[in-house]
Amino acid sequence: MISAAPKGRPAGHETAFFSQPMVVVALATLCCLLWGSSYPAIKTGYALLGITQQDIPSKLVYAGYRFLLAGLAVAAAAWLLQRRLTVPPAAQLRQVMLLGLFQTSLQYVFFYIGLAHTTGVRASILNATTTFFSVLLAHFLYRDDRLSARKGFACLLGLAGVLAVNADAGLLGAGASLQGEGFIVLAAFVLSAAAIYGKRVSQQMDAMAMTAWQLAIGGLVLLAAGHGAGGSLGRLELASSLLLAYLALLSAVAFTLWSLLLKHNPVGLVSMFAFLVPLFGAILSALWLDEDILRWNNLAALVLVCGGVVLVTRGARPAAAPRCKPAPG
Repeated sequence: MISAAPKGRPAGHETAFFSQPMVVVALATLCCLLWGSSYPAIKTGYALLGITQQDIPSKLVYAGYRFLLAGLAVAAAAWLLQRRLTVPPAAQLRQVMLLGLFQTSLQYVFFYIGLAHTTGVRASILNATTTFFSVLLAHFLYRDDRLSARKGFACLLGLAGVLAVNADAGLLGAGASLQGEGFIVLAAFVLSAAAIYGKRVSQQMDAMAMTAWQLAIGGLVLLAAGHGAGGSLGRLELASSLLLAYLALLSAVAFTLWSLLLKHNPVGLVSMFAFLVPLFGAILSALWLDEDILRWNNLAALVLVCGGVVLVTRGARPAAAPRCKPAPG
């Protein structure tokens, strides 16, 4: 059955389950672990498929298939959990299309290109600036979410982390680049802006349906752009096919679980776990890709960024915090 979004309060047993402290900790940590694993997984996919740093069209095709599959998987999850899939009316469909264009298509153009030009450790740390961009944007967009001394200090910690991770090369010196670290930060900014818009859209329709549509639409745009520019994945082998399926499923699972946690808990409580994404991303990149995480600047950046995320999300107001994933992986 395809129908309009369900109305009314969520079922009591569902709320009771997803509000249990141990469930919140376990599922939020799982989401952050999945998002953190995307950094080394994407870079491994580049290697398996022979996608070079300069082959931007093939990167777009790679991302397009991932998010189209992820959207279909979220739609399947919505069907299994709710026995329905919302088809938004024309006005909302235009909003979802705009959200997919920016939150999925544009953001991941920057993210996939940037990740090819930097390490997984650096990317996972720099992408955590999404949280700080959200705080700064909320200051100008929400009257009840102005920049406080605590939030200002947290943003300064985040900035210090960005400077620390590039301390061995200058902000964009010999060891850093606009296409690498610069694009990762641009992806974080696009995500934070799109997520605030997505919060407004989600208030008018079912969050899972919105996620499914925007992922699928964004994936289709990436596919069209990539194939139109001559991109291709070539011949998919078993390993690369399984990795692509994993990337699609991790997005679908993490999006769905995070949305359910946000639905049944204060946003500030759930968002506090966002500091685990750069932590998991850096550790898994070090283990999976044999990258150096033990450099003083990487460790200092991790401490500064994670501390800033915890500080800025502590006691966050549910009404103002954007209901978004903490990272684009």
